[in-house]
Amino acid sequence: MLSDIEISRQAQLQPIETIAQEFGIIPAELTLFGSTKAKINLSIKQRLKDNRDGKLVIVTAVTPTPFGEGKTVTTIGLTQGLQAIGKQACACIRQPSMGPVFGIKGGAAGGGLAQVVPMEALNLHLTGDIHAVTSAHNLAAAALDARLYHETRLGAEVFTQESLLPALDIDPNKIMWRRVVDQNERSLRQITLAQGASNGPIHDGGFDITAASELMAILALSRDLQDMRARIGQIVLALSKSGEFITAEQLGVAGAMTVIMSEAIEPTLMQTLTGAPCLIHAGPFANIAHGNSSIIADDIALKLADIVVTEGGFGSDMGFEKFCNIKARQSGKAPDAAVIVVTVKALKANAELADGEARDEMSKLQAGFVNLAWHMRNVAQYGVPVVVAINRFESDSFEELAWLKAEVLELGAFGCEVSEAFTQGSQGATQLAQTVVHATEAGGQFKYLYELEASIEAKLMTIAEIGYGASGVNLSPLACSQLQTLKQKGFEHLPLCVAKTPLSISHDPKVKGAPSGFELPITELKLNAGAGFITALVGKVMTMPGLGVRPGYLNVDINEHGEIVGLA
Repeated sequence: MLSDIEISRQAQLQPIETIAQEFGIIPAELTLFGSTKAKINLSIKQRLKDNRDGKLVIVTAVTPTPFGEGKTVTTIGLTQGLQAIGKQACACIRQPSMGPVFGIKGGAAGGGLAQVVPMEALNLHLTGDIHAVTSAHNLAAAALDARLYHETRLGAEVFTQESLLPALDIDPNKIMWRRVVDQNERSLRQITLAQGASNGPIHDGGFDITAASELMAILALSRDLQDMRARIGQIVLALSKSGEFITAEQLGVAGAMTVIMSEAIEPTLMQTLTGAPCLIHAGPFANIAHGNSSIIADDIALKLADIVVTEGGFGSDMGFEKFCNIKARQSGKAPDAAVIVVTVKALKANAELADGEARDEMSKLQAGFVNLAWHMRNVAQYGVPVVVAINRFESDSFEELAWLKAEVLELGAFGCEVSEAFTQGSQGATQLAQTVVHATEAGGQFKYLYELEASIEAKLMTIAEIGYGASGVNLSPLACSQLQTLKQKGFEHLPLCVAKTPLSISHDPKVKGAPSGFELPITELKLNAGAGFITALVGKVMTMPGLGVRPGYLNVDINEHGEIVGLA
C-alpha cells in the first residue's frame, strides 16, 4: 500500500470553493489560501442562525499505545462513510502541532484512505493559526517583562509620570505567564531571564509548547471575536507584591493580542479524500489543555450538516472527559453519540501481565479487554450512547475480532463495528456509519460528572474517584496554597482540567489495564481565567515535551522534485 503522503499527493482534489458551495458556504464567506484550503468568515453564523442543528458525534479511544489506535483515521473514515450512505457530514478536528509532527507522533491528518488532504498542508503551518497564538502569547510575556524592567528602573512614581500608566508592582518571583514555542524543546522548560547589565531584575522563566498556551484553549472555547477579546483581557499573567492578580487587561496588552489572533478565530476548511468537508480549528493538547477543536467550528458545521464528527484527544479519560465537563458546558451542545476506537493490538498492549508471564495472543487480548471495558463504562456514565469501532489491522485474526465484538455487545454497547477505513476508505466505514446514525437517533440523557457549585476539593475527588478509579487525591503544599488563593479570589466555581499522562488511566504511565485504588497526586493548580477553567497538574506531567533519541524530523526532507518526503 502507498504511504499516506503518496496517497495524499495522488488524490484528485476538488477546488475548495466547490467543497464550500456543496456544503452551503457562499463565496463571500471564504478567504482562499490557495486552491485547497480557505478560512470561513464568522459572518456565516448570523446567516445560519435559524438553521436547525445536526447531530454531534465525538470520537474517543482506549488508552493510547505506541502502535497508534487510529482515532483520526476513524474520525475521517466515519465522516466519509456517512457521506457514502447519503448523509451531509462534516469532520471537525484540531490543527496539528509541529512539536509532535517532528517529534514522535507524526502528523494528524488521518491515514491510508481516510485522510484530510493535502496532508502536508494540514501538518505544516496550515493558515498560520498556531503562529498567531505563539506571537500573541509571547507579546504578553515581552510586555510583562518590559513593564517589570521600567517600573524597577524608574520607581513607581516616576514610571507613572512618564508613562501615564499606573504602576503594577509586579513580583518577579510570581510571574505565571511563561513563553511558548511550537516545538518539542526540553532545554527551554526552565530558564533564567534578564541576565546581563540593564536588562531588569533577574528572574526564573520557561517555555511551554504553544498547544499548552491558555490562548490556544481560549481560541477553542470562544464564541466570537468579542468573546475572545473579553477572555484575553481576563488572563492572569502575574501577581503583584501585595498578592493581587495582574491581568492582560491591566497590562494594556489584551487588545494587541486579540488583533494578532483576529484571523486565527476563523476556522479553516479543507476536504477529505472523498471530498467531504473538514473544519480544522485550534489545537489544545489533551494531556495538558482540554484537547478538543473549537466551539466555533462545531457551531458552523452543526448548522450545515446532518452529522458532525469531532474528536477528543487521547483516551476517554482525557479529551472526552474534558469535552463533557468543559467544552460542552461552554458550548451548550452535548454529544449525541460517542465512538470508542480500539484495536486488537492496543488491548494486547494494555494487558497487565506479571513479570516474565508468557501468554498466547488470545489470552493477551482477553487480559487487555479490561481497558476497553473501563472506557466503555466511563463514556456511558455521561448518558451518551456508545458505539465501539474496531480499527482493523491485517494481523487481526477472525477469531480475535469475533470474540472482541461479542464481548463489547455483551457489555451493553449500543453497537460494535469493524472499521476498515484505512485500507478501504468510505466503503470500509459504511456499516459503522449506519450504526452511528442509529445511535444518534436513540436519544441519550447527558449529564456532567460534577456540578460547578461543588468545591474545588470535591471536584478533584469526583474526577479522581469516578473519572479515573482512584481512591483519593493528595495535594502538594504548593497546590494547597494555590487552592486557598483560588478560593479567596472567587474562582471556586470553575470546572477542572486535569493535566496528566495519557498513557495510563492513572497518573503513572507504566500502569496498564484498568487501575484502581491509587492516590492521584496534585502537584499544582493553575488558574486559566480567560479560558474559564482551573488546570490541575498531576504527577510528572510536562507542559513542554522533549525530542526522543530518534525524532521524526530525521525522516523528513525534500526530494529532487521539490516534494516533501518522510512526513507521516
